[in-house]
Amino acid sequence: MYGVVTRNEEELSWSEFDRGFYEVKDVTGRAAEPVADAVNMVSCFGDNAAEESPELLPVDDEGNEATRDRPYFDWSYVCPTHDRYREGLLELIEDAAAESEDLRLDDVGFPRDEYCHCDRCERRFEASDYDEWAEWRDSVITSFVADARERVPGDLYLTLYPDPYPGHLSRRAGIDVEALEAYVDEFVVPVYDMAYTTTYWLEIIAQGFVDRLSTPFSLELYAVDVDIDDLLKAAEVASEYGESVLFGYDASNARATLRRLDADERDGKSFGPDS
Repeated sequence: MYGVVTRNEEELSWSEFDRGFYEVKDVTGRAAEPVADAVNMVSCFGDNAAEESPELLPVDDEGNEATRDRPYFDWSYVCPTHDRYREGLLELIEDAAAESEDLRLDDVGFPRDEYCHCDRCERRFEASDYDEWAEWRDSVITSFVADARERVPGDLYLTLYPDPYPGHLSRRAGIDVEALEAYVDEFVVPVYDMAYTTTYWLEIIAQGFVDRLSTPFSLELYAVDVDIDDLLKAAEVASEYGESVLFGYDASNARATLRRLDADERDGKSFGPDS
């Protein structure tokens, strides 16, 4: 199966796509009305609008805020223990799931290894039954996903950072994959590149998740300004491993790629490891 991830509602109906994911809240803080004929998608703790409310921002043990102004941060974050923000997220999730039963959680987790050491997180860890801070962080994220699961009557999707190595997702973001598998119907792994001129690394990451997960997963490719031949090659590799291949944020380029794939298959060409 092939699908699209988009902010444009009209692209969800294009016949080339078997499934569509529609952003109703993205990392800019922009919100849109959920739609009925798609998997609505919510950016949870990635939110640039948090910069306007410093009390929302996670901090490390030196007091550095998790904003896009810091090195290696593509966007700003909200602390996952902020109750008011979390309640608002769950309301948004519930409203989106009322429009379409399936839902995808995006940008779930703490921003990086060293976050969060705000006063609230420090107090809650000290008051918890956990001896290890990392285990407490995992419990915060698992609890949020469990609460979201209660509000989603259909399939629940969750985006995973593309690192299948055991322990890395927990250390980076508080993601306990094994615990989350009890609540998630399908994971989505974005494996983004600006060119896809080589794909061996894509295959390595995909195989790592095959070995790691018992839950199905799909692979998401970046489609913006990527050469069609290179995107087609990446899609061929990804299709060997995931439940589906999703194309992110350029539906026109994705549609052209799938038309090329269809034409090549009708001409008798074969793809995959034995081709």
